[in-house]
Amino acid sequence: MIYRVGDVLRISCPFTPTVVTGVDEAYVSVRWPWWEIDPDAEGVRWNGEVALCRADPDELYITDPASPLLAPGDTCRVGIPARIIHLIEVHEYEPPQETGWLPRPSLSLLVLRAGEAPDAAAEFQGTSIEPDGGVPFTLELVFRPYAFLEVGDDVADAAGRAWRFDGPWTWAAYDGAGGVPVWPLALLIGGADPAAVAAATATGSHEAEVTRWRRAAGLQDDARSR
Repeated sequence: MIYRVGDVLRISCPFTPTVVTGVDEAYVSVRWPWWEIDPDAEGVRWNGEVALCRADPDELYITDPASPLLAPGDTCRVGIPARIIHLIEVHEYEPPQETGWLPRPSLSLLVLRAGEAPDAAAEFQGTSIEPDGGVPFTLELVFRPYAFLEVGDDVADAAGRAWRFDGPWTWAAYDGAGGVPVWPLALLIGGADPAAVAAATATGSHEAEVTRWRRAAGLQDDARSR
């Protein structure tokens, strides 16, 4: 799958046996069952463990049994129960990123949990996952805003303005003015199917598409997307 900002996904990961290596008030550390130490990493040393935050609602992974019942040396399972997330950033790395473990990831997705809105004022927000980084995630696409368009497509809107689609929240008007495109839309050039664009935008509006995304992402209707 090619991922895009705005994608609403269902993530899960099979629970896998491991060993607890440390427990404190904030974290439970476990031997990570899916990665290997990278012997060729320069300046990065990983000890084979991952610390999972016990109280952070953004923490995707949980242990079974739950962390309050665990002590160093205990065996447990670690995984991700199925949950909804939405994508706010996509980063590709060529060559793959040197992290200290193997496999080295070439793709990183910054995601928010369902119900958490992007905050442009936040210094840091979200959790990074690496779909090709060795953890056996299952990622299912639940909703993609403007799924009928391809990034880089040019469209004309009902008001006679031309736009470039750089993503659902990053429209660029060729007249230099602001705003959002007025539906229906007509494909001018790009990889999308012109008939699909016309059919998908024959009714509705940009605002209605945002509302559909917000509902899929578990956000309140009266909050603003950014």
